[in-house]
Amino acid sequence: MTALLEPHEIGRDLPRRDGAAKVRGTATYAYETPVERAAFLHPVQSTIARGRVVAVDTTAAQALDGVLAVLTPADAERMASTDDAELAVLQSDAVGYRGQVVAAVVAETSEIAREAADAVEVTYDEQPHDAELRVDHPGLYAPEQVNPTFPTDTAEGDVAAAVAAAEVVVEQTYTTAMQHNNPLEPHATVALWDGRDLTLWDSTQGVHPVRATVAPIFGLDEERVRVVCPYVGGGFGSKGNAHVNVVLAALAARAVPGRPVRFALTRQQMFSLAGYRTPTIQRMTLAADREGHLSAIAIDVVEQTARIKEFAEQTGVPTRTMYAAPNRRTTHRLAALDVPVPSWMRAPGECPGMFGPEVALDELAERIGVDPIDLRVRNEPDVEPESGKPFSSRNLVACLREGAQRFGWADRDPRPGVRRSGDWLVGTGVAASTYPVNRMPASTATVRCEGGRFAVEIGAADLGTGTWTTLPQIAADALGVPVADVEVRIGDTDLPMASVAGGSSGMTTWGSAVVDAARTFREKFGDRPENGDEAQGEVGPPDPDHAMHAYGAQFAEAHVHADTGEIRVPRLLGVFAAGRIINPRTARSQFVGGMTMGLSMALEEDGLLDPRTGHVVNHDLAEYHIAVNADVGEVQAHWIDEHDPFVNAMGSKGIGEIGIVGTAAAVSNAVWHATGVRVRDLPITLDKVLAGLPEG
Repeated sequence: MTALLEPHEIGRDLPRRDGAAKVRGTATYAYETPVERAAFLHPVQSTIARGRVVAVDTTAAQALDGVLAVLTPADAERMASTDDAELAVLQSDAVGYRGQVVAAVVAETSEIAREAADAVEVTYDEQPHDAELRVDHPGLYAPEQVNPTFPTDTAEGDVAAAVAAAEVVVEQTYTTAMQHNNPLEPHATVALWDGRDLTLWDSTQGVHPVRATVAPIFGLDEERVRVVCPYVGGGFGSKGNAHVNVVLAALAARAVPGRPVRFALTRQQMFSLAGYRTPTIQRMTLAADREGHLSAIAIDVVEQTARIKEFAEQTGVPTRTMYAAPNRRTTHRLAALDVPVPSWMRAPGECPGMFGPEVALDELAERIGVDPIDLRVRNEPDVEPESGKPFSSRNLVACLREGAQRFGWADRDPRPGVRRSGDWLVGTGVAASTYPVNRMPASTATVRCEGGRFAVEIGAADLGTGTWTTLPQIAADALGVPVADVEVRIGDTDLPMASVAGGSSGMTTWGSAVVDAARTFREKFGDRPENGDEAQGEVGPPDPDHAMHAYGAQFAEAHVHADTGEIRVPRLLGVFAAGRIINPRTARSQFVGGMTMGLSMALEEDGLLDPRTGHVVNHDLAEYHIAVNADVGEVQAHWIDEHDPFVNAMGSKGIGEIGIVGTAAAVSNAVWHATGVRVRDLPITLDKVLAGLPEG
């Protein structure tokens, strides 16, 4: 074979390897897995928020032709472990939230299963429930830690004393709404038992994490569970850990021996069974001098969790590292409610947690008459404020400056409510973004020479982010071969261990393992390997001496109708400093997707939970609105050429989440600039600006 070279495949604008299969419909998603004699599952969900199941009448359901089994809390198989209350499906008669699975039907067709599920009659002993988040909730408590392992509270200096002595103080409360993951592909699983072995074809962001979760629930060694997932139709974090659909499908498959069971959540079911972003209440405090130098910054967060299982969003964490201030405080308090379990959603912590601070900074800039960009530059830290470590790289100022130049910020009149375009009030806003560089432990890759080409194996996931394309680029660079000579195999627990695709850690983690395997391969076999030569690599520990983050600057232009208050955003522009870009095409897709999702958060997304029933009443895409093409005219994503030798062997940082961070704040700041109305509660709807619109 040809001697190994030194090509430069990283940084090439290559099309997606899986693109043609997806466009042609030949890519196989979980629910479409070809299996013989598949049965179909449909759940019965509780109609109360708290109480107990007293009786389940399955007579009518079982009388329907084609019904194979009806599972209830009284007769469902007992699990080996019920430590995770969210996944302990049908293991007791307790009801912890409205929408909880209280029975399930397995039938010959999905239509029969659904009809039979509707025929199941459940009788409840309903108990008083609490489903309302309030800043003065009597049950507020401090969790032991916030996601994943951050301290709940931090403090340095004396914020109260700094506030008392400050020339300018901003103290305001900001809120973000309950938001729901709605990937195009719903959560779906096909489960099949072969004797004592279980195979799951699951739509997941991590096949190995699903196996590690499911195996102990059924009392199995992990080797007896195989999880397969070559393609994922989006996840945004909701598929980052196993939800009840996986366990219920396996439970149902055990009830119909020898037959695989298909189960896909309906869009409505996803609002209670697939996690969501908790609503947050953020009390922000800024203290500064007349030039805008911060003497104190504090964020005190109240958010909800489920009574049956705790999840604590790390909303206050980005405030700990973003700006220089000698006095700092962050706190988190939870209200445990009778609601579904919240979980990961794109940029947990940073996404909601940058809304309050970035709008508060805009308010401070307004108060003292300083440009919002200059204010941020004046509060640039020399080292990470929380740890005191030097930054591996920090190019936030470069992002702000380049973004301002590209956006035309210099032409901006700082006065609000003065610019018009016909009947529309026009404003522009800016906000900063940050996201940590995360590297997960315990991922392994194998590189093998096969017939003059190279096979790279790792159980990674591609949830639409481009893994099928970018991993070969990384491997080709490390091996010194053209990318066409590299084949990757991902999405199967039969492949080497891989971490979850979450926390923008995928390429950082899996790429590091692949580079290590490729380097080991070259050390063992030189530049002329032979067929069958193989080497393994793993992820090394992160650099302990540097603080590692990606940064960005978001710019938005808002138009608000002077008579109706209708809000439009014709322009979004982001500039990012995210290390070395592996593939410009897939990177731009991620940045643009994140920014569009941030626009959705700013103007539309709002899970309306009725506290009287514990029910999210707008639980479909007809009434839970998300951004579409008509909601934004132009979205531009650019990046700084950033060299960071400390983050990993590729020099890359995660890009899947930073695009959403800061976008909602930039839109909010633009709406204020257009109207003079400061909206501190997301989403920004016309009723929140209408009364304050200028006359004339």
